[in-house]
Amino acid sequence: MTDHPGATIIPFNGKTPVIHPSAFIAPGCRIIGDVEIGEDVSIWYNCVLRGDVNRIRVGARTNIQDGSVVHCDGPESGGPAEGHPTIIGEDVLIGHMAMVHGCTLRDRAFIGLSSVVMDGCTVESDAMLAAGALLSPGKTIPHRQLWAGRPARYMRDLSDEALIAMREGVERYIHNGKAHKGAVKAAL
Repeated sequence: MTDHPGATIIPFNGKTPVIHPSAFIAPGCRIIGDVEIGEDVSIWYNCVLRGDVNRIRVGARTNIQDGSVVHCDGPESGGPAEGHPTIIGEDVLIGHMAMVHGCTLRDRAFIGLSSVVMDGCTVESDAMLAAGALLSPGKTIPHRQLWAGRPARYMRDLSDEALIAMREGVERYIHNGKAHKGAVKAAL
Protein backbone atom coordinates (compact mmCIF):
# COMPACT_ATOMS: atom_id res chain seq x y z
CA MET A 1 0.00 0.00 0.00
CA THR A 2 3.03 2.31 0.29
CA ASP A 3 3.09 2.73 -3.50
CA HIS A 4 0.18 5.17 -3.07
CA PRO A 5 0.86 7.19 0.09
CA GLY A 6 -2.22 8.76 1.61
CA ALA A 7 -4.61 6.68 -0.49
CA THR A 8 -6.73 3.90 0.96
CA ILE A 9 -6.69 0.64 -1.03
CA ILE A 10 -9.19 -1.85 0.40
CA PRO A 11 -9.76 -5.50 -0.59
CA PHE A 12 -13.46 -6.42 -0.51
CA ASN A 13 -15.30 -9.73 -1.03
CA GLY A 14 -12.06 -11.47 -1.95
CA LYS A 15 -11.15 -8.88 -4.61
CA THR A 16 -8.14 -6.62 -4.23
CA PRO A 17 -7.70 -3.56 -6.46
CA VAL A 18 -5.09 -4.05 -9.20
CA ILE A 19 -3.20 -0.84 -9.96
CA HIS A 20 -0.54 -0.51 -12.66
CA PRO A 21 2.77 0.68 -11.13
CA SER A 22 2.85 3.76 -13.38
CA ALA A 23 -0.57 5.01 -12.19
CA PHE A 24 -0.88 8.03 -9.91
CA ILE A 25 -3.36 7.52 -7.07
CA ALA A 26 -3.54 10.79 -5.13
CA PRO A 27 -3.71 11.07 -1.36
CA GLY A 28 -7.27 10.95 -0.08
CA CYS A 29 -8.47 8.46 -2.70
CA ARG A 30 -10.41 5.35 -1.76
CA ILE A 31 -10.05 2.38 -4.11
CA ILE A 32 -12.19 -0.57 -3.01
CA GLY A 33 -12.72 -4.13 -4.24
CA ASP A 34 -12.90 -5.30 -7.87
CA VAL A 35 -11.09 -2.37 -9.50
CA GLU A 36 -8.39 -2.51 -12.18
CA ILE A 37 -6.45 0.64 -13.06
CA GLY A 38 -4.26 0.73 -16.19
CA GLU A 39 -0.96 2.25 -17.23
CA ASP A 40 -0.38 6.00 -16.75
CA VAL A 41 -3.86 6.51 -15.26
CA SER A 42 -4.27 9.37 -12.80
CA ILE A 43 -6.88 9.23 -10.05
CA TRP A 44 -6.89 12.66 -8.42
CA TYR A 45 -7.35 13.87 -4.87
CA ASN A 46 -10.34 12.54 -2.90
CA CYS A 47 -11.84 10.30 -5.58
CA VAL A 48 -13.74 7.13 -4.69
CA LEU A 49 -13.73 4.03 -6.92
CA ARG A 50 -15.94 1.47 -5.19
CA GLY A 51 -16.01 -1.95 -6.85
CA ASP A 52 -17.94 -3.66 -4.09
CA VAL A 53 -20.99 -5.04 -5.95
CA ASN A 54 -19.51 -5.29 -9.46
CA ARG A 55 -16.32 -4.51 -11.35
CA ILE A 56 -14.71 -1.24 -12.34
CA ARG A 57 -12.11 -1.10 -15.12
CA VAL A 58 -10.09 2.01 -15.98
CA GLY A 59 -8.08 1.95 -19.23
CA ALA A 60 -4.61 3.33 -19.87
CA ARG A 61 -3.94 7.08 -19.73
CA THR A 62 -7.39 7.91 -18.38
CA ASN A 63 -7.74 10.58 -15.71
CA ILE A 64 -10.43 10.85 -13.07
CA GLN A 65 -10.25 14.30 -11.57
CA ASP A 66 -10.62 15.50 -7.99
CA GLY A 67 -13.67 14.52 -5.96
CA SER A 68 -15.21 12.19 -8.55
CA VAL A 69 -17.11 9.02 -7.62
CA VAL A 70 -17.10 5.83 -9.70
CA HIS A 71 -19.46 3.02 -8.68
CA CYS A 72 -21.50 0.19 -10.24
CA ASP A 73 -24.61 -1.95 -9.67
CA GLY A 74 -24.69 -5.63 -8.85
CA PRO A 75 -26.89 -8.31 -10.41
CA GLU A 76 -29.50 -7.84 -7.70
CA SER A 77 -30.16 -4.24 -8.86
CA GLY A 78 -33.02 -5.30 -11.14
CA GLY A 79 -31.00 -4.57 -14.29
CA PRO A 80 -29.31 -7.12 -16.55
CA ALA A 81 -28.19 -10.46 -15.11
CA GLU A 82 -24.61 -9.21 -14.67
CA GLY A 83 -25.72 -5.90 -13.19
CA HIS A 84 -24.03 -2.74 -14.40
CA PRO A 85 -20.22 -2.77 -14.17
CA THR A 86 -18.39 0.47 -14.90
CA ILE A 87 -16.04 0.10 -17.85
CA ILE A 88 -13.87 3.12 -18.67
CA GLY A 89 -11.75 2.93 -21.81
CA GLU A 90 -8.36 4.42 -22.63
CA ASP A 91 -7.58 8.15 -22.88
CA VAL A 92 -10.83 9.15 -21.12
CA LEU A 93 -11.12 12.53 -19.37
CA ILE A 94 -13.47 12.69 -16.37
CA GLY A 95 -13.83 16.18 -14.90
CA HIS A 96 -13.82 17.22 -11.25
CA MET A 97 -16.74 16.11 -9.06
CA ALA A 98 -18.27 13.79 -11.70
CA MET A 99 -20.48 10.81 -10.79
CA VAL A 100 -19.93 7.79 -13.05
CA HIS A 101 -22.24 4.87 -12.18
CA GLY A 102 -22.73 1.50 -13.87
CA CYS A 103 -21.91 2.71 -17.36
CA THR A 104 -19.47 2.36 -20.26
CA LEU A 105 -17.16 5.16 -21.35
CA ARG A 106 -15.44 4.21 -24.58
CA ASP A 107 -11.88 5.26 -25.52
CA ARG A 108 -11.41 9.05 -25.64
CA ALA A 109 -14.79 9.88 -24.08
CA PHE A 110 -15.02 13.19 -22.20
CA ILE A 111 -17.15 13.64 -19.06
CA GLY A 112 -17.45 17.27 -17.96
CA LEU A 113 -17.13 18.79 -14.50
CA SER A 114 -19.91 17.90 -12.03
CA SER A 115 -21.74 15.76 -14.57
CA VAL A 116 -23.56 12.47 -13.90
CA VAL A 117 -23.54 9.33 -16.04
CA MET A 118 -26.13 6.81 -14.83
CA ASP A 119 -26.69 3.04 -15.08
CA GLY A 120 -26.67 1.42 -18.49
CA CYS A 121 -25.39 4.51 -20.30
CA THR A 122 -22.69 4.53 -22.95
CA VAL A 123 -20.55 7.47 -24.01
CA GLU A 124 -19.02 6.48 -27.33
CA SER A 125 -15.46 7.27 -28.48
CA ASP A 126 -14.72 10.96 -29.04
CA ALA A 127 -18.10 11.95 -27.51
CA MET A 128 -18.61 14.53 -24.76
CA LEU A 129 -21.03 15.03 -21.88
CA ALA A 130 -20.95 18.73 -20.96
CA ALA A 131 -20.21 20.11 -17.50
CA GLY A 132 -23.14 19.79 -15.11
CA ALA A 133 -25.10 17.47 -17.41
CA LEU A 134 -27.07 14.38 -16.35
CA LEU A 135 -27.14 11.42 -18.72
CA SER A 136 -30.23 9.48 -17.64
CA PRO A 137 -30.28 5.66 -17.46
CA GLY A 138 -29.78 3.69 -20.65
CA LYS A 139 -28.89 6.64 -22.91
CA THR A 140 -26.03 6.58 -25.44
CA ILE A 141 -24.05 9.57 -26.66
CA PRO A 142 -22.93 8.66 -30.19
CA HIS A 143 -19.42 9.17 -31.58
CA ARG A 144 -18.38 12.85 -31.93
CA GLN A 145 -21.52 14.29 -30.33
CA LEU A 146 -21.82 16.82 -27.49
CA TRP A 147 -24.76 16.41 -25.12
CA ALA A 148 -25.68 18.89 -22.38
CA GLY A 149 -28.44 19.66 -19.87
CA ARG A 150 -30.43 17.86 -17.16
CA PRO A 151 -31.51 15.55 -18.64
CA ALA A 152 -28.78 15.63 -21.28
CA ARG A 153 -29.77 16.04 -24.93
CA TYR A 154 -27.89 16.32 -28.21
CA MET A 155 -26.41 19.79 -28.76
CA ARG A 156 -24.08 19.50 -31.74
CA ASP A 157 -21.36 17.47 -33.41
CA LEU A 158 -17.79 17.97 -32.16
CA SER A 159 -15.26 19.65 -34.43
CA ASP A 160 -11.83 18.27 -35.25
CA GLU A 161 -10.42 21.10 -33.11
CA ALA A 162 -12.45 19.93 -30.09
CA LEU A 163 -11.15 16.38 -30.51
CA ILE A 164 -7.55 17.65 -30.73
CA ALA A 165 -8.08 19.68 -27.52
CA MET A 166 -9.43 16.58 -25.75
CA ARG A 167 -6.35 14.55 -26.77
CA GLU A 168 -4.06 17.36 -25.60
CA GLY A 169 -5.89 17.29 -22.25
CA VAL A 170 -5.08 13.59 -21.89
CA GLU A 171 -1.38 14.30 -22.49
CA ARG A 172 -1.37 17.16 -19.96
CA TYR A 173 -2.88 14.91 -17.30
CA ILE A 174 -0.33 12.15 -17.95
CA HIS A 175 2.52 14.62 -17.37
CA ASN A 176 0.79 16.32 -14.43
CA GLY A 177 0.10 12.94 -12.81
CA LYS A 178 3.78 12.01 -13.01
CA ALA A 179 4.75 15.35 -11.49
CA HIS A 180 2.26 14.95 -8.62
CA LYS A 181 3.38 11.36 -8.01
CA GLY A 182 6.95 12.62 -7.57
CA ALA A 183 5.85 15.50 -5.34
CA VAL A 184 3.82 13.21 -3.07
CA LYS A 185 6.75 10.79 -2.68
CA ALA A 186 9.15 13.68 -1.99
CA ALA A 187 6.83 15.08 0.69
CA LEU A 188 7.01 11.90 2.76
